[in-house]
Amino acid sequence: MSTRLNSIFVSVSAALTISVSAMNDLNAKENTWPQDNVAFCSAALDKAEEQLDDFRKAYTNPRKIPTSYSENEVKFTNPMGWTSGFVAGSFWYIYEHNKDASWLETANKWTDALEKMQFNRKTHDIGFIMNNSFGNGLRLIGDKSFEPILMNSAKTLMERYNPKIGATYSWSWGTWEFPVIIDNMMNLELLFNASLISGDKTYYDAAVSHATVTMKHHFRPDHSSYHLVNYSRDTGLPIGKQTFQGIADDSSWSRGQAWGAYGYTTVYRYTKDEKFLTHAKNIVNYVLNHKNMPEDLVPYFDYDAPDDPSITNYRDSSAASLLASALLELSGYVDKNEASRYQEAAMKMLRSLASPAYLADKDENGHFLLKQATGNFPKDLDLNASLNYGDYYYLEALNRCKTL
Repeated sequence: MSTRLNSIFVSVSAALTISVSAMNDLNAKENTWPQDNVAFCSAALDKAEEQLDDFRKAYTNPRKIPTSYSENEVKFTNPMGWTSGFVAGSFWYIYEHNKDASWLETANKWTDALEKMQFNRKTHDIGFIMNNSFGNGLRLIGDKSFEPILMNSAKTLMERYNPKIGATYSWSWGTWEFPVIIDNMMNLELLFNASLISGDKTYYDAAVSHATVTMKHHFRPDHSSYHLVNYSRDTGLPIGKQTFQGIADDSSWSRGQAWGAYGYTTVYRYTKDEKFLTHAKNIVNYVLNHKNMPEDLVPYFDYDAPDDPSITNYRDSSAASLLASALLELSGYVDKNEASRYQEAAMKMLRSLASPAYLADKDENGHFLLKQATGNFPKDLDLNASLNYGDYYYLEALNRCKTL
């Protein structure tokens, strides 16, 4: 590898370490992170551990993965499903909190069951599946046997990359030519990490291109996002824009806004390109300043839902947990005033989510953690529900809070 290229990868691999150091310096100087926040998040993780201990006792087949709970029914997915990596990831986060050998064993068991998914060509969400499981495992225990699995996963995802469009396509169904959904920002971390593992900048360049193209075409002037953009394979330009899980094509589906905020924060971590940091801040400021953001900062499933009298205003706790996690990381990259604002918002979200309104009691809710999530409103699917990815990002946010 050339000296220049090597310096790029050294810089990238140091990005997260630098961000944590920067946050520690900021907090030490400005005293912006009170110890009661750390104590709260640690206690919330202790409580989550109790609930998930019952979860792992109730669900013992890592190839029959609980994905949601609503109307007294647990729904399951198999390793092929896009949500299959979140349970393994949640177990890794409990292990990160307590360093207990039994949780390490559980996390490894549920991770190993996903190994064949490194060649899963039926979904763009291989990043969710493999980075949340094997990626967290590599981060926490440094098991080098996970690296070739993650590399193969990235190679599989790269089969969806179209250099003419500069993006990877999302759904493998429907009549679109080249659909790209905002959720796909969450799969870029797999590509960045593949560059770190291999020293091959191809993955890095593809991730940066996808983020750049998405930034150009998915977002409106107010920094809200469409859910899906359909591109022409001939021209490489958009031929349609839609929103499938919100109330209308021009509405602001709350989890989609959170995918964007989280995704661009992650891209900045790896690239240190200011345009991605600015974009992440613009998305965050859009949602935090939205007139329909509730007082407890747990958003409605769509920020425009309260303006439509025909719509039931379901909340989406998964959008809140995802956004809280993004805000905690983003706070490490901004000036002290913005950092304080983002941290305060994240903690308000987490304290709301840990309240009885959103956090399930022990032995209820199918042993999931968070209530009041919205899976897919237009399809009447998982309304006022628990979602395994909502729980995953709740645990991630609590761990981030604990280590700020």
